[in-house]
Amino acid sequence: MFSKVLIANRGEIAVRIIRTCQKLGIRTVAVYSEADADSLHVSLADEAYLIGKPRVAESYLNIEKIIEVAKTAKAEAIHPGYGLLSENPAFARRCEEEGIVFIGPKADVIAAMGSKIEARRTMEQAGVPIVPGVSFALDSADEAAKAAASIGYPVMLKASAGGGGIGMHIARDEAELRQAFEGSQKRAASFFGDGTMYIEKYIDRPRHIEIQLLADSYGNCVYLWERECSIQRRHQKVVEEAPSPFLDEETRRKMGEAAVRAARYIGYANAGTIEFLVDEQKNFYFLEMNTRLQVEHPVTEEITGIDIVEEQLRIAAGEPLRYKQEEIRRDGHAIEVRIYAEDPNTFYPSPGRITAFSAPQGEWIRHETAVQSGAAVTPFYDPMIAKLIAKGPDRQTAIERLLEALRHYRVEGIKTNIPLLEAVLSHPAFQAGDTTTDFLSKHWKPAKAK
Repeated sequence: MFSKVLIANRGEIAVRIIRTCQKLGIRTVAVYSEADADSLHVSLADEAYLIGKPRVAESYLNIEKIIEVAKTAKAEAIHPGYGLLSENPAFARRCEEEGIVFIGPKADVIAAMGSKIEARRTMEQAGVPIVPGVSFALDSADEAAKAAASIGYPVMLKASAGGGGIGMHIARDEAELRQAFEGSQKRAASFFGDGTMYIEKYIDRPRHIEIQLLADSYGNCVYLWERECSIQRRHQKVVEEAPSPFLDEETRRKMGEAAVRAARYIGYANAGTIEFLVDEQKNFYFLEMNTRLQVEHPVTEEITGIDIVEEQLRIAAGEPLRYKQEEIRRDGHAIEVRIYAEDPNTFYPSPGRITAFSAPQGEWIRHETAVQSGAAVTPFYDPMIAKLIAKGPDRQTAIERLLEALRHYRVEGIKTNIPLLEAVLSHPAFQAGDTTTDFLSKHWKPAKAK
C-alpha cells in the first residue's frame, strides 16, 4: 500500500478521500488555490501546497504544477477525485511518465472512453447495446440532416468530447437540427477544444441508470449493482438512489453483466461506471463510461458496505479484488441529494459567505461536505456544497429520513436548492418511483429571475 497520496482535487471529494487514506494509515498531500487557502481539505491533509490563482486553469487544471508538487512531497500516487483532471488522459500519462501511480485506469482507456464516438464503436464491438445513431463524426448540418433522416426524428445532437450536457440538443425536425448544429458545435469546441458532433435517436422519457464497477489489473471485475440518477436539471444529476425502483432482477443482472463485459473488453482497471438509458420497456442502451469515481458513489457504499475509495487505492497499489460477484450484498435503500449554492427557481449560482451552517446527525444519515460556518462560496468552482445521504430498510423509509434531515439542514448567507429537493422527494410521482429524466421539466416550474 502507498505511504503518501496527493489528492488533485478540492471540496467535499478531497475531504472524502482524505478520510479513507487516514483509515488506511496513508499520509495525504492537499493542493489548493488562493481562493481555497482556508478550505477544510487543506487543514485536514498532512501537507498542503499552494498551486495557483483561483481560476481552475491556473490551479487545479495545471498538470505540471501538480506533478511538481507530487515530486516535491514524494507522493507515490495521485488520486484525481471527480471532475477537474480525473478524466484527462494527458494527466494520467504524465503521472505514468514520472513514475507516479495514477489512481484510475490507464491513459489510453480514459482517452478511448472520453470520445463518445469511439466509445460507441467499442461498446458495439463488446456486445453492449447502444442507442441507435451514428458512430462517426458529422462535420456539417447537411451531414447531420442526412444522418437524422436515416435514424428518424426526434434525435439528440451530441458532442463527442462532451460531458455535463454541454453541446447536447434535442431536435424534433430538420429545421430544428440545422438551427442547433453550428451553435452546439461552437459550444463544444469552446468547452472541450473539440467540436466533433454526432447524433443518436432521442429516447422519450428514459431513465438514467448506471452500473458501478470495480476491476483489478488481473482481469477480475465485479458490479456493485446500480444507481438511478434520473432526476436531473440541465443534464446534471440532483437526486441519486440505489437500488433503482424501476428495475426487475433480470434486467438488473443483464445490465450488470453487460457492464462487466464492457470493462473486460477494454482492459479496465480501478473503479468506473457505465451509464445506460433505460426505456419504458426496460430496454437498456449504453450512454457513456465514467472512468473515475462518481459524485454519487456514497449510495452504493451504503447498500453494499464497500468503501469504493479504499478499493481504488488497493487496486492502484496492485492488490487483486477482494470480492467475488456472489459476495456483493445489497442491503436496504439509499438516496442522495446534492445541495447546491444556487437559487432553486432559476438554478443561478448563489456565491457568498455562509454565515451559519449546521447539518443533521443520525445513524441513518451520511453527510459529505467541505464547508462550515464562515466559509466562502466563490464563483470559481462548481456550486455543490454538500451531499446528504439517507438509508432505510426500504425506499419509503429512506425518503422519509432524508426529508426529515433536509428540514433540519441549516445554511444561511446564501441561497440553496433545498426547497427544490424537498419538493422532489415529497412529490407523488417520485414517491411512486416514476423518476424519468424529464421529471423536473414536468413537475418543477422555475420562477422568472428577478
